[in-house]
Amino acid sequence: MRPTSTLAALLLIFALPATAADPAYDLIVAGGMVYDGTGAAPQRADVGVRGDKIVRVGDLANAIASRRIAAAGLAVAPGFIDLHAHLDPLERLPAAESAVRQGVTTALGGPDGDCPLPLGEYLTRLEKLPLGINVAFLAGHGAVRRSVLKLVDRAPTTAELATMENLVAQAMRDGAFGLSTGLKYLPGTFAQTDEIIALARVAARAGGIYTSHLREEGLQLLPAVREAIAIGREARIPIVLTHHKVVGQPSWGASTRTLKLVDEARAAGLDVMIDQYPYTASYTSISVLIPSWALAGGASGFKERAADPAQRAKMKTEIIEAILTDRGAGDIARVQFSRVDWNRALEGRTLRDWAVERGLAPTPENGADLVIAAQLAGGAGCVFHAMNDEDVERIMRHPQTMIASDGRLSQPGEGVPHPRGYGTFPRVLGRYVREKHVLTFEAAIHKMTLLPARRLGLADRGRIAVGAQADLVVFDPATVRDTATFEQPHQYPEGIPIVIVNGMVTVDAGKLTAARSGRVLRRTP
Repeated sequence: MRPTSTLAALLLIFALPATAADPAYDLIVAGGMVYDGTGAAPQRADVGVRGDKIVRVGDLANAIASRRIAAAGLAVAPGFIDLHAHLDPLERLPAAESAVRQGVTTALGGPDGDCPLPLGEYLTRLEKLPLGINVAFLAGHGAVRRSVLKLVDRAPTTAELATMENLVAQAMRDGAFGLSTGLKYLPGTFAQTDEIIALARVAARAGGIYTSHLREEGLQLLPAVREAIAIGREARIPIVLTHHKVVGQPSWGASTRTLKLVDEARAAGLDVMIDQYPYTASYTSISVLIPSWALAGGASGFKERAADPAQRAKMKTEIIEAILTDRGAGDIARVQFSRVDWNRALEGRTLRDWAVERGLAPTPENGADLVIAAQLAGGAGCVFHAMNDEDVERIMRHPQTMIASDGRLSQPGEGVPHPRGYGTFPRVLGRYVREKHVLTFEAAIHKMTLLPARRLGLADRGRIAVGAQADLVVFDPATVRDTATFEQPHQYPEGIPIVIVNGMVTVDAGKLTAARSGRVLRRTP
């Protein structure tokens, strides 16, 4: 239920008529069905923009504007906020076309425990770039731990933990919005829960949030969710179970229990939320199939263990188990190469294809040997087709779930990335709203706009209201859809003709313009 003051403000906004005394506007988006981001039903209205702010919502038929965008028959929504984005290529791809073309106007980087350090220096560099979208960042536990402990599998000493706490505190002063962890990945997997709690407390004192790539997402999913909730409780910090999913056939259906854990935690007074991408496949390094003990010490440590017959045999047994019950989903054809620097010919093909090419039976046992070979060659990025759509839909419906891509900024011709980098938000609107009726348009837009804005404490974004930043998306409810596929991911979506970032039209008639009005957002106390 929205606060009375918000309801009153909305009623006032929509009741205001235009008058002859209205000043000129820089931009009017006219005649669209306005979804304000709150989850309320849409209303037909004009949106007036001056500079980078929304200054009027109502009837502006007689108002004068430098440009009037005809939006009759179209939906007008706040710009989408991507709460989990891999922005690593931003200095090389500052226009962020793969994001903004799908309606994203703000993205949160630094997920899964990874971020640039020192963060302040990095953000200062970004502020000098012509950015196509607004960007914000988290402090990454993995980056912090790596800077102090490298890839060593042990707990930090008291002095080392103090150094890590200081690094998190500095990142928060630099403007980080919270702390992220990647407890499935190196070096996060080596951290015990008390280490995370200590660092999360530092972020909490600065008003930050905690987002967690859970320690496990397959057979040990429930303990991993409980761990994240315990970290939030002990550190007194808001929690996001990021890209929440259920991996591996033996675990399909477990979302009923994970969502129950979320509901129970919230009933107990804990602030727990979720973000999710709308696909049944994930993307990460092929090393996710390899046990963490085998990866300790980096490439040299792995090479030594792979050369030792006993350790290699143990490693292979655990990789086979991961293929059968986790990311492999029981079939090496479900492991698809995305980025392979040492053999581009493998990109877009599967682990099964590689086995057949090498004259091997496509078994989990042979697949495990190829996983070891791939890691020895330098690793690879892979798409893992290991989830179930019933879990995806169940998680999506949960009232505390936000939409986020987990996508990496991409441009055509570079590898065979996960299609979520091009299609997450239009896929929800086209497939899960219009076609499957999992959500209504107003509910989906709320999960893409005001809900993540509130999670980040962005009071002036995520909604269409007087005084809000003019981040807007105009889309066609009848045609909006993703076109990127796992086979051909470098395809922009359809049905999103207009994207406005801080008052500037950045996508016009479905094409990127020269406008670069994105900003670096820093958390303020």
